[in-house]
Amino acid sequence: MFLQILELMDTPILLIAFVLLLIVPLLFSIAFHEFAHGWVAYKFGDITPKLMGRLTLNPFAHLDPLGTILLFIIGLGWAKPVIINIENIPNSTKQMLVALAGPTSNFLLAIIFTLIISVLENDFLVSPNNFVIMLFNMLVTINIALGVFNLIPIPPLDGSRILSWILPEKLKYIYNYIENYGIFIMILILFTVGFSGIFKISYYLQHHLYLWLKVNI
Repeated sequence: MFLQILELMDTPILLIAFVLLLIVPLLFSIAFHEFAHGWVAYKFGDITPKLMGRLTLNPFAHLDPLGTILLFIIGLGWAKPVIINIENIPNSTKQMLVALAGPTSNFLLAIIFTLIISVLENDFLVSPNNFVIMLFNMLVTINIALGVFNLIPIPPLDGSRILSWILPEKLKYIYNYIENYGIFIMILILFTVGFSGIFKISYYLQHHLYLWLKVNI
């Protein structure tokens, strides 16, 4: 997929159009991720996300400057975390579900975009190298990558909240202490072995999701 995009560099107008068309759905993807956290927390009794204006799909309510820049440079990034008051959600299983809601939202978007690709190819006989198909393929790749990335069990990523739900109390206290250094660990992993590994997983899942939908839809 990235090789196909590199080919667009031979046609600057197409490359610019591709990037511009990618901006809105990508911003929506990270906004939807944070909205999902806030909506599930709100449904479980925490009104904090609503009070802070996070129960919206408006990307500008969720964007983190550095996370957004990295999203467009390397395909992975983050938004401002939705503040959750866990005292309003004392049930640890519900807290875990709030954390799981974000990655799940990205996987859901990946499925929807893959369905659109399947419909375009089957009903409209659109070539896999078509500009529109390339756009949706990129959205699928990045949404799966965002979902996988956020499941990494390093604070403050969602995977750390899920792992914390499994850990016994003694280990949980020690593990949560790592959150003070989590952002540095996350960036270190991302720019060493993590980046390529995440996208390898993403391509693998994307390929099998596409094949499964082709057979079953």
